[in-house]
Amino acid sequence: MAVLRIVANLAGSDLQAARVFYEELLGLDVVMDHGWIVTLAAGATAENRPVQQLSLATEGGGGTDVPRLSIEVDNLDEVYHRAQAAGFEITYPLTEEPWGVQRFYVRDPLGYVINILSHQA
Repeated sequence: MAVLRIVANLAGSDLQAARVFYEELLGLDVVMDHGWIVTLAAGATAENRPVQQLSLATEGGGGTDVPRLSIEVDNLDEVYHRAQAAGFEITYPLTEEPWGVQRFYVRDPLGYVINILSHQA
């Protein structure tokens, strides 16, 4: 299992103002906009995949609260089973979302809700 990326998620109500702030101040580019979540990025790997990313969101999708982090992995089933076996609190079950990801939320030992996800092929 490998972690493919980690994205910080900032919750707020005025995504347009926040988007302009990060675009104009830091030169970040919008790489995804679903209305309720906007992801901005800078830089890219050899695979042309953004390295530094930040998401601004009014909700976590599917009516959930905005998680603190989103962590993309290459083997979601393995991570889900490891979280269950370790007894970590799953706050949102393993779900295939209509926007092309499969994910679950887990609470870390510091109390933060973390979105663990994988893009569907």
